[in-house]
Amino acid sequence: MLSNRKILPPLDYMLAFEISGKTGSFAAAARELSVSESAVSRKVKLLEDHYKCKLFVRGHQSIQITQEGAELLNAVEKALETLRAASIEILEKNQSKTVTLAATHSVASLWLMPRLNQFQRYNPSINIGILSSDDDAECLAENNDLVILRGKGDWPGYEAQLLFGETVFPVCSPAFLDANPDAVFAENMNNLDLIEVANSHTEWMNWSTWFKLKQLEHEGLNRTTQVNTYPLAMQAAVDGLGIALGWKHLVDDLIEQGKLVCPLGELSVRTDDGYYLLVPKGRKAYAERECVKTWLLQMSAERNRYRQP
Repeated sequence: MLSNRKILPPLDYMLAFEISGKTGSFAAAARELSVSESAVSRKVKLLEDHYKCKLFVRGHQSIQITQEGAELLNAVEKALETLRAASIEILEKNQSKTVTLAATHSVASLWLMPRLNQFQRYNPSINIGILSSDDDAECLAENNDLVILRGKGDWPGYEAQLLFGETVFPVCSPAFLDANPDAVFAENMNNLDLIEVANSHTEWMNWSTWFKLKQLEHEGLNRTTQVNTYPLAMQAAVDGLGIALGWKHLVDDLIEQGKLVCPLGELSVRTDDGYYLLVPKGRKAYAERECVKTWLLQMSAERNRYRQP
């Protein structure tokens, strides 16, 4: 009686035979398997030696499958298809999926990136792909798994959970404040170097809006440096180019590191807007996405709470 080891030939023999039988060519099988034609021919020959019968009749530049070869090919195709299906199921089940997280430039650069290393330290098998954009349509593209946007919490087709509110106040570098001690008085802001973000989001707060909400006079803001993204504005402030508007939670780390200070102390503006985590409705949840979602909400729960100005 034959042992199981003697009954079954090596799997690579079977693969070479299957593709050769389906294509009717050792050369075609070689291209599909990314090996040489002689390697395919040798594996088929070893399979013939194993079964002690001819599986192909070899011509000058052709092969013709035999009756025994056709019977074996039928069985091999079914067996390998079953094996492939089982392999795909197991691989998909255990393979880590990349979670695509879209966010504004400010959130991605100033809030997410400083915390991403800690997440990956405790979740090394989960990959996060971050899309940074101030284009809402790009962030809300259907291939993004999670989205962080500024607004009032109403996005059709999405479940929205507040991550943090919007509290805005002036910030500058310690060196700039030392050189401009009058910056501690709000009425002097209009006469100092200011940093402004110019982009398509006219609803986002700028210096004119901030002065108006604080009922302060301003004269056209002539002494301004304009940049097109919020992270650039923060870098300009850190470099001492002037005073920028800082969003709490986005600039907390820079303040804690001593790179930025608040010249007006606790004087700030609080709006009804906030930054929300958006999850597409109707899309099937999977473990990696839920892990990232839980992490983001946990960071939100642990954030500093600011009182209404």
